[in-house]
Amino acid sequence: MSTTTGALRTAVRENDTRRAAPLAPRARLLPALVAVYRAQLSRARVARIPLLFVATFQSIGIMVLMRGVVDGGAEARAVVAGSSVLVVAFVALNLLAQYFGQLRASGGLDHYATLPVPPAAVVLGAAGAYASFTAPGTVVTAVAGSVLFQLPLTHLWVLAAVVPLAGAALAGLGAALGLLAPRQELATLLGQLGMSAALLLGVLPPDRLPGPIGWARDLLPSTYGVEALARTFGPRPDWAAVGTDLAVCAVVGVVSLAVATWAYRRAAVR
Repeated sequence: MSTTTGALRTAVRENDTRRAAPLAPRARLLPALVAVYRAQLSRARVARIPLLFVATFQSIGIMVLMRGVVDGGAEARAVVAGSSVLVVAFVALNLLAQYFGQLRASGGLDHYATLPVPPAAVVLGAAGAYASFTAPGTVVTAVAGSVLFQLPLTHLWVLAAVVPLAGAALAGLGAALGLLAPRQELATLLGQLGMSAALLLGVLPPDRLPGPIGWARDLLPSTYGVEALARTFGPRPDWAAVGTDLAVCAVVGVVSLAVATWAYRRAAVR
């Protein structure tokens, strides 16, 4: 009897020890961000290459169609810049909204919630992967448009700033739409509507838009990336204005990613 009692006491002490064992330390933001970014980039590389081809082909096709309407000048610069950033909108906004909508509907957020990963790392890692994945298509579209409309290629290096900043702003918006949508189908619809807005408000020359629609264009995050790129096609780029547009794009990106992080926390606790 005493042996049995001693064994029970030992088992209770071991159980209490296991319960009191400290949890694994929470991962720091930067290492967790890098890990999520690499995982998402690897996934996107396999699954999104055909869609990236479609986005690039779509943007080049739009420029070919607009070539019959726009001859050159400021309108040609707007068309090329808008079509280039449209590739970013297709992937970073549309596909990311669908991804987070699917992740929420399938219970994938529960998997991330069980990991010692900060919510900001999940959102920023996925958004960064989708945004950086758009770089090749954006460069191809910008070069093709410059050749088509006979625009200079000298300052296309500014894409190194336009792609990540516009991508961050649009990816944050796409993630927020996917996480806040109550159903996966609605997230897909919102992503499609956002990409359509980027198409109509970004590609069409702003001088041809009615007043109220022009105001809506100012609210679209990608507008400032389009304006920054379009200004560099001129004979004498206004670099102060380019820097201002990029700064506004950066601020919008920070705000949209912060909203997406809040939306992730809100969706993960439900």
